[in-house]
Amino acid sequence: MTIFPEHRPKWVFYIFVILSLILLSLSSGRGQDWNPAEKIAVEMTAPFQRFFVGTISVVRGIWRDYFSLVETRQENLLLKKEINLLKLENSKYQELLLANQRLRNLLNFQENTNEPLLAARVIGWDSSGLFKSIMIDKGENDGLTINMPVVNSEGVVGRIVSVSPNYAQALLITDQNSAVDGLVQRSRGRGMLKGSGSNECYLDYVIKTGEIKAGDTIVTSGLGRVFPKGLYLGKVRKITDSPNKLFKDVRVIPAVEFSKLEEVLIILRSGFVPLREPEMP
Repeated sequence: MTIFPEHRPKWVFYIFVILSLILLSLSSGRGQDWNPAEKIAVEMTAPFQRFFVGTISVVRGIWRDYFSLVETRQENLLLKKEINLLKLENSKYQELLLANQRLRNLLNFQENTNEPLLAARVIGWDSSGLFKSIMIDKGENDGLTINMPVVNSEGVVGRIVSVSPNYAQALLITDQNSAVDGLVQRSRGRGMLKGSGSNECYLDYVIKTGEIKAGDTIVTSGLGRVFPKGLYLGKVRKITDSPNKLFKDVRVIPAVEFSKLEEVLIILRSGFVPLREPEMP
């Protein structure tokens, strides 16, 4: 009885290959040409050697590439982390530069006026949407009282309308309840700057014969003892002279960019006298 008769050809072939490899190994150090039997063995075994060597090379390459990819991925993660940290540091640096520039502008404004000033930071806006106002981090304990003017290096911001020991609320000149007596800087014509509730103002009570044009600068008149004279209020954007109206319709773009408002100055003035609007003829 033959053991594993169905696998006899495979066993014979495997035994032949092994014997051929042993024969080649024994004759490899002689330094002589192969004999016919060795040549047959080489022809039989070389393809298998090439396959095995190639397979090992591929596996080795995949293994090496895998570790290379792992190392590259780790390096990329470290580089991304460093880039994010650098971006964060750059953002902080840019913010410090901008804050420094704003504070420099406020300092220059303070140096060019004889009025006592107090710097404050904007900490909030009116969330109800009913008023155009801001909340600042200074209050009664810092000497603030109702109707003190609020400005920045660009121009007039508004006036204090509410105070607590450590905080205060300032009504912006764009609010509908705001009114500031103004002058056309070029022609010295007068008008009352009122808020529209949006991002622009109206210069009311400008007489028909008043000399005013688009691009003119509007400044505070100093009347009413609220705002010092000559503070920048804004520029004239548009003028409409309707024949059925007593006054010109003047639209003004405020000097201050309220959307970018972060720091303000409060002019510490006392002796407030309410403004009186000019009577209609």
